[in-house]
Amino acid sequence: MKQTPEHPLAGILYMLLTGLFFVGVIAIVKHLGGGLPAAESAFLRFVFGLVFLLPLFGQLRRARPTRTDMALFALRGVAHTLAVILWFFAMSRIAMAEVTAMNYMSPVYVTIGAALFLGERLAARRIMAVVAALVGALVILRPGFRELSSGHIAMLFAAALFGVSYLVTKLLTGRNSPAVIVAIMALSVTIGLTPFAIAVWVPPTLAQLGWIALVAAFATAGHFTMTLAFQMAPITVTQPVTFLQLVWSVLLGALFFGEPVDGWVVLGGTIIMGAVSFITWREAMLKRRAFTPPSAPPHG
Repeated sequence: MKQTPEHPLAGILYMLLTGLFFVGVIAIVKHLGGGLPAAESAFLRFVFGLVFLLPLFGQLRRARPTRTDMALFALRGVAHTLAVILWFFAMSRIAMAEVTAMNYMSPVYVTIGAALFLGERLAARRIMAVVAALVGALVILRPGFRELSSGHIAMLFAAALFGVSYLVTKLLTGRNSPAVIVAIMALSVTIGLTPFAIAVWVPPTLAQLGWIALVAAFATAGHFTMTLAFQMAPITVTQPVTFLQLVWSVLLGALFFGEPVDGWVVLGGTIIMGAVSFITWREAMLKRRAFTPPSAPPHG
């Protein structure tokens, strides 16, 4: 099998661009605030996103997913639907930096889920990394030292549900093409969001529609550049770069939204990111040593 040559610098630059796109998404959603219900904002974002994904839908006609695959696609659709509603809700309630830092917990939940449900071994060092990440989350939330808002609770569940979505993607990868996985996810989440959006529908203004279209464009571009980053360099090189998203979020929140810089959030986010980077590095080392592929499909 021909191996793609690695270009670490290009991978880092693409991941930097990915971070800017995703922080742009966060900033726009923050700017929109609570002007539209969370479910409606999420629905409109995915409707606009479908436009950018139209070239992928041709491959759906040729796809022949099994019944197991369809069940997994449905599970991912439900998890992702609920996750994006909670994420949009959290964005209207808590600081950008807190959303970004708590979102770093998703890969940790994936690691725990892979051990519980996929039979992956959780060695002592990885257990220590998971514990460190949980400590980082506690540093951010500081329960007992401040009142936790509904936004914090929503973001905790959102990160866990995104973890479920990513874990299911891990199962689907290798059995279906990336284009099919992305296209079905976009369709299933749009369909899943529809009843929630109808239940709380508020007529959006042209300006709100324009901003949400830009959110969809940034999100789509971010996933594209992230894919390029993974193609150009090992994930152990690109993963630590994602920490800069927290830096951008802190700066944007302080400069444009009057959010105070919370040292505890930065510290907690740093601890979580360090733990995630270690878990990523350990996975890469284990895969490099393995001569026989594991029973579960590799990361996509």
